[in-house]
Amino acid sequence: MKAVALFSGGLDSLLAVKLIQEQKTEVIGISFISPFFGSEKAQKGAYELRIPLEIVDLTEELMEMIKKPKYGFGKHLNPCLDCHVLMTKKAGEFMRKIGASFVISGEVLGERPMSQNKQALRIIEGESGLKDYLLRPLSAKLLPLTVPEKEGWVDREKLLDIKGRSRKIQLSLAQKYGLIEFPTPSGGCLLTDPIFSQRLKELLTLNPNPTRNNLELLKYGRHFTFPSARVVVSRNQSENEKLSFLLQPGDFLLELKNIPGPLTLVRGEFIGEEVLQEAACLTVRYSKAREFKKVEVSIKKIGGKGSIILLRETIASSC
Repeated sequence: MKAVALFSGGLDSLLAVKLIQEQKTEVIGISFISPFFGSEKAQKGAYELRIPLEIVDLTEELMEMIKKPKYGFGKHLNPCLDCHVLMTKKAGEFMRKIGASFVISGEVLGERPMSQNKQALRIIEGESGLKDYLLRPLSAKLLPLTVPEKEGWVDREKLLDIKGRSRKIQLSLAQKYGLIEFPTPSGGCLLTDPIFSQRLKELLTLNPNPTRNNLELLKYGRHFTFPSARVVVSRNQSENEKLSFLLQPGDFLLELKNIPGPLTLVRGEFIGEEVLQEAACLTVRYSKAREFKKVEVSIKKIGGKGSIILLRETIASSC
């Protein structure tokens, strides 16, 4: 018997796999990536459990979903229920592709108020097209029988009846299975972050169909929005490297002349002198050079020739 596991690498998904592996079933994991979440935890967990892992990019589908989620958003720009439906649907497609018999998930009844209540679990089953072929080993005894249980592919008595947000049972099981390192259950998706969500809203207002590069840029620096442009000022050396990597033709790059400091990226359809003056001002403001009497800022257009040098006196007049 072969099963596909919706696999995040979190403790619940690790335990769901272990419970099914104990029943002599081969498990293949599937994990998802986008600019909002990665698969690093899943890859680490799959290595620990010695299971194959399929990684699928959901960026295109997620961006369409964010524009108009069927079941709405959570606290910020996170369409959690719609996202769970999409991932489960993709897992079902992968199940059929590799000839597996059912899909398992680490979902726990009542653990997450928006996407793991009874109604939400039923919606995920129906909308994904999996229905009775979706097994949730950690809460199976509290849920209706599935085909794997009815057909005897798995023994229901060896499954669990966990519910609620307490993780005492999961932590006890982790000790039993020798699972020492596993990520905390929060902080996995940037769409739940208030600052990132606000940046994405602003970006979608300027550009309803942003590129992957534009989405990646939202993760770094301090962001300032103008009617036709976005200014991003790095916060440290690591972000200097990230901004340098994300530069593309038509962008403007600003940096202090002969003084260590932030890089500033300016991107937009129309970038006039006023925006560049303000970007230069911000470059100085977020550096130690703000105390100097005279500072030079280099402004270079990516793909263009040469650069412009602005003195602090010029910058100060526009700040």
